[in-house]
Amino acid sequence: MSVETEQSSDLSFTVISLQAGLRLDVFLAQADESFSRSQIKNAIAEGDVTVNGKEPKVSQHLKAGDIVVLHLEPAIVAVAVPQNIPLNIVYEDDSLIVINKPAGMVVHPAPGNPDNTLVNALLFHCHDLSGIGGVLRPGIVHRLDKETSGLIVAAKSDEAHRKLSLQFEKHDVHKKYVALVWGDVKGQSGEIVLPVGRHPVDRKKMSTKSRHGKDALTLWKVRERFGTATLLDIEIKTGRTHQIRVHLTERGYPVIGDAVYGNTSKLQSIKNAALKAAIKSLDRQALHAAQLSFLHPQSNERMVFTAPLPGDIENLLSVFRAATPGYIAESGLQTWKDKLKG
Repeated sequence: MSVETEQSSDLSFTVISLQAGLRLDVFLAQADESFSRSQIKNAIAEGDVTVNGKEPKVSQHLKAGDIVVLHLEPAIVAVAVPQNIPLNIVYEDDSLIVINKPAGMVVHPAPGNPDNTLVNALLFHCHDLSGIGGVLRPGIVHRLDKETSGLIVAAKSDEAHRKLSLQFEKHDVHKKYVALVWGDVKGQSGEIVLPVGRHPVDRKKMSTKSRHGKDALTLWKVRERFGTATLLDIEIKTGRTHQIRVHLTERGYPVIGDAVYGNTSKLQSIKNAALKAAIKSLDRQALHAAQLSFLHPQSNERMVFTAPLPGDIENLLSVFRAATPGYIAESGLQTWKDKLKG
């Protein structure tokens, strides 16, 4: 195993009368001197601190009797190791490598997924990944969820890593996805503008209701309609964790197969036995990173990469088409390509 971890734990503190009126970050810094003020502020921003079971603000003033809980992630004490795992390489040069990641592959080692990750495979293949990401995330500039397939770029030099990261920060990287969602989406195109942050109750999930959510923008356009489901072209202008899945669920159109944000009751409305069986056989969310575009860190030329829909999603679409007489196919993808060129 490439990663060894300790068990996660929670530290709980009760505010006494002498501490009443203290700011939350000041209180925690005094309660446990092993943490710096900056670490505590980051923990609060990440949703790892609750006051009486609710997400607080850094500046919240405490009252006597308040229960403050600090969640501690397990400590990672080892490094990622190379593993001979096949990769679908779309492009590679001395600066970077673009991979078409399969569903089911985690991007980097973490608690619960210590090896067999994209990083382990890249370390075996490249030998020269950027070290900026640290011992567990070498070369990693951005991420895809485990059960999302598609395009991801990794840096092979520190210079490439810095330049690519800056493009992500400035939203100069263009990311296009394809999503199969439940429901007959109203309209032909639109946008979702909602902040995304740590869920106020379930810290393993993200939510649009977080008190510390960051601005997020998702654009969508209908490609095909099946009545009970819709195939969408998605463009994200920000890269928040689980952004597409959270945004679509918030609008009432969860991604089919999404075990975290999906709606399993939707399956009961499917009467066609073959279609119901095909949906059940999809063991991941029907979300694919279909296009990735950025400026090359050396030549500064814009590069555009595309990845076709994987077999499992394409097969499910075939069943949907066969089970939906007169289904409607829209021409949204060309419009998005034209926007990208412009």
